[in-house]
Amino acid sequence: METKTTKMLIAEDELSLRTILKKLFLKKGFEVETAGDGQVALAKLREESYDLAIVDIKMPSMSGLEVLDQLKQEKIKTSIIIMTAQDTMRNAVDAMKKGAYDYITKPFELDELEMIVDKVVESHRLAEEVQILRQEVSGLKVDKEAKIVGQSRAVREVYKTIGKVAVNDVSILITGESGTGKELIAKAIHQNSPRVKGPFIAVNCAAIPRDLLESELFGYRKGAFTGAEENRPGYFEIANQGTLFLDEVGDLPLNLQAKLLRVLQEKEVQRLGSSEAKSIDVRILAATNQNLEKMVKDKKFREDLFFRLNVIPIHLPPLRERKEDIPLLCEYFLSKLAMETGLSIKMLSPEAMQMLEQYRWPGNIRELENVIKRAAILSANETLHVQDFAFFLGKGAEDTQREIEEMGLEELIASRLQSFLAKLGDVETTNLYETIMEMAERPLIRLILKQTGYNQIRAAKILGINRNTLRKKIRSLRIAVKEEL
Repeated sequence: METKTTKMLIAEDELSLRTILKKLFLKKGFEVETAGDGQVALAKLREESYDLAIVDIKMPSMSGLEVLDQLKQEKIKTSIIIMTAQDTMRNAVDAMKKGAYDYITKPFELDELEMIVDKVVESHRLAEEVQILRQEVSGLKVDKEAKIVGQSRAVREVYKTIGKVAVNDVSILITGESGTGKELIAKAIHQNSPRVKGPFIAVNCAAIPRDLLESELFGYRKGAFTGAEENRPGYFEIANQGTLFLDEVGDLPLNLQAKLLRVLQEKEVQRLGSSEAKSIDVRILAATNQNLEKMVKDKKFREDLFFRLNVIPIHLPPLRERKEDIPLLCEYFLSKLAMETGLSIKMLSPEAMQMLEQYRWPGNIRELENVIKRAAILSANETLHVQDFAFFLGKGAEDTQREIEEMGLEELIASRLQSFLAKLGDVETTNLYETIMEMAERPLIRLILKQTGYNQIRAAKILGINRNTLRKKIRSLRIAVKEEL
């Protein structure tokens, strides 16, 4: 990419400081113009396109904050660094609220200002790179309504399954941890089915009080119970000719499980207080973050209902098992936030992206979206850096370390293998078993050798192999030993 000359405006009424700053940034190769008062500065910013402007708060004819106000109203995108001689909370808050990139308090060291300016220039460079990236991934598979984002192997398998089952009117059970996007999958199935013109009704079975759940699902007649002052259809009737999505279906009490099973078998529903059954035509999609098979064994979930719901299973992997999707998800959430709030589309620095990719995301995609939203709203930067996630860093490190410590060895190995295999993508590999075994054997033998002070007789005994086998493995795996016995 060709390097572009940075164009800067310095708006400062003090001639000596204005001259010093101009010389400083001319030496850095910037194209620099100056203004001695606010009105002149605003006129220049309106007439020409500047990458950034350093603007003093106190100036003749118009203050720096008033200039900021006008730029915000006129949607002029120049990055503004505010200079102020009064280091007050009001000045800082006002400047950032009005859209300043950053502010600096007089007197200041020139290298301090240079650091802020360098951050602006870097954020512009990254913005250009991200724009090119956006063009390259413009073909990204994102469901227009359901907003499913991802290109990992696991997500592509989900896409394939949706394509196969959406047109067939069968029950589907979607499983996965909280926050993995189970409702989005249900919506995508509905939108790609013959029922797309019918309603899509989502019901969170865990969110409705148990004493109200039956009446909400099946409806009631007037006078059926205290407070039933009119006839009311339940969600099954409302979803007629469409799709009913039962989220957290594992939270249904056993008596309602039996009633749900009858609805699925008979395709009719009976309101509370009524003896009349009404025919319905509804496709049932269910989801849970619980292990329904275990609940069946524990007699907490009906086996016959489980088989009725689980005709086609779809499992959504947690975000920690599809980390290659995190950059695409971040870009999507930042674009979505810009559309919802009117903010400019922000992007992430490579260091911030790496930090997000290393976190284990116990709250999955929902947690990622909330973290991205908070950082983007609180930061004045066009590019989000690691420091913009300060509210999140300590929590992430502690949670990740705690989760790793609580994981068993087999689970930890499985997690690492998942990431390793995901990076291979669809490329055909050979000798995968041998490669993985070597990767496991080498560190194991190294650790035992170190633990035994490189005594190969003791190491072989601990490993449960004879000494000759150990010697062969040391040679074949190219393990350096400190002492040959």
